[in-house]
Amino acid sequence: MSQEWILVLDFGGQFTQLIARRVREANVFCRIAAPGRADETILDDESLRGVILSGGPSSVSAEGAPPLPDWFPRYEGPVLGICYGMQLLALAEGGDVAGGGEMEYGPAKLRIKDHVPLFHGLQSESRVWMSHGDRVTTVPKGYACVACTDRLEIAAVAHVIRRRYGVQFHPEVAHTADGKEIIHNFLYDVCRCDGDWTPEHVADLKIDAIRRQVKDGDVLCGVSGGVDSSVTARLLHLAVGDRLRAVFIDNGLLRKGERDWVISEFRDALDIEIDCIDGEDLFLERLKGVSDPEEKRRRIGRSFVDLFQERAKQWGNVTYLAQGTLYPDVIESVSTGGASAKIKTHHNVGGLPDTLHLELVEPLRDLFKDDVRALGKALDMPAELLGRHPFPGPGLAVRILGPIDRPSLDLLRECDDIFISELRESGQYDKVWQAFAVLLPVESVGVMGDGRSYEKVVALRAVNSVDGMTADWSRLPDDLLALVSTRIINEVPGVNRVVYDISSKPPATIEWE
Repeated sequence: MSQEWILVLDFGGQFTQLIARRVREANVFCRIAAPGRADETILDDESLRGVILSGGPSSVSAEGAPPLPDWFPRYEGPVLGICYGMQLLALAEGGDVAGGGEMEYGPAKLRIKDHVPLFHGLQSESRVWMSHGDRVTTVPKGYACVACTDRLEIAAVAHVIRRRYGVQFHPEVAHTADGKEIIHNFLYDVCRCDGDWTPEHVADLKIDAIRRQVKDGDVLCGVSGGVDSSVTARLLHLAVGDRLRAVFIDNGLLRKGERDWVISEFRDALDIEIDCIDGEDLFLERLKGVSDPEEKRRRIGRSFVDLFQERAKQWGNVTYLAQGTLYPDVIESVSTGGASAKIKTHHNVGGLPDTLHLELVEPLRDLFKDDVRALGKALDMPAELLGRHPFPGPGLAVRILGPIDRPSLDLLRECDDIFISELRESGQYDKVWQAFAVLLPVESVGVMGDGRSYEKVVALRAVNSVDGMTADWSRLPDDLLALVSTRIINEVPGVNRVVYDISSKPPATIEWE
């Protein structure tokens, strides 16, 4: 099956993934690639509908600033340049860009001078979000200045005949009032997309891709009970039937009651039988004394693979390993461009050894979390499973800051269970993207009963997000937080202080490690 798509060239902008999100929200598939990794063979790809040039932190005149790909002058399709991308486009087409002026960051009033296709249906004035230093000073030949602001004479340019546009502001962010409409206009009025990237269509594409990849082979799928691995297992079950071997590894780093819940949910709701492996001793032995979070991830990843390979050998005919790897996992683990930083290693991206004797099947690798939930709904999966909060592959190992041991795991499990139980009881669970407890490597003075205590500190974390790439801390009711704190301190021996994390992503990540 062919699939129309948009290429987003990543010049290191902080909102690059958000551009991709906005395109997908409009039912058009897109891929992100660094300029140097976007092969010129795309020029012959008839399913490519257009190219978006992202923003970036560099000045276009700075040494080492990321340039347009070598093939770009030969590309004749639609283009939308955003911020840095607009400046690159202007330079490439013969315009001028000046730097060294004042940085403009924040809201601005856009005045549209010409309602070109990019601005169809918009009011003449609109609020936009700026974040730039350089600016276009001379419009390229054949282009027209189609919008301005109080501080910027050239805020948008257009070559309507060639279907090329540039905007100095960021239409992808929520602060730009008509941003979604601008991106929609680019996709449908400029690129003439059909908009057939729906969850139902994605399901057909994924099932077809799995069948083409694995052919007659058997597939081992590691499941955790989380949304990602569950949707992966569902796709595989529909694609290959009983050639799916679903395996759940109890690594001792799970939430309270997780093992029993997962086994029963898969059996009753998905008609998938799970083979459960007890790997707690192996994982805890390999994690003994390890504090560095990256090393934790690597050891956990290797342990998963070792157990999967061992089980595959026992079955004899398994040649594929399926994982619920998501697009954000890949983006955060492997930079998509020279200016986009690697955030952290994900156990299923950076933790796999070169000696892996199983071919990977990763049907969700190009999807964001909300894409996966929509896909699961299209696959008739139960809402309770799809609505579960994300849980990291390394489990509680990255929610205990410092070395891992059984007493710490047991303590954290009880704290986390109290927090989640009260969220459900209060009706807040489904209003929050992700919530959990973290055990800090500090002790604090307290007074419990009539005596002095010196015991553990637990942090509560709850965030709201759409895809996990950005997140804001959740404003939970004070009385709910007070209840959770009281219960933890009274019911969990060894804890005498509970704190609430009010950091957003960025600059913080959602998980503490």
